[in-house]
Amino acid sequence: MLKEFKQFALKGNMVDLAVGVIIGSAFGGLVNSVVNDIFMPIIGLITGGIDFSNMFIQLAGDKKATLLAAKEAGATLSYGNFITLLINFLIISWILFFLVKGMNKMTQKQEEVEKPKEMSPEGKLLTEIRDLLAAQKE
Repeated sequence: MLKEFKQFALKGNMVDLAVGVIIGSAFGGLVNSVVNDIFMPIIGLITGGIDFSNMFIQLAGDKKATLLAAKEAGATLSYGNFITLLINFLIISWILFFLVKGMNKMTQKQEEVEKPKEMSPEGKLLTEIRDLLAAQKE
């Protein structure tokens, strides 16, 4: 049973998946840093320093000044957090789109270099004639 597990765990797909998860985790931290440390301050500057994360509608209890206090007082719709996550999602999607687009362009160029060009009909005919002449000489 241990041998079967070892075969399963060391299959190419399993190892590739593990590497992908680890790289994805590290990449997630990098993307979050780009969003939080670069893009969100710019968006904050454009919007006049609005803090979306503290926007809420209090449904029950006395009106509170902060989201945390409002949540402690009762039911609260914290739509600001949704706006922040939506902006993060859009920025991350945009970054990933350009990353994948760049990777596709790189792999496409490699395939074009590796892919032998198909011979024209005239070239095929000349090759056949050459092969026939070579066969006649032998």
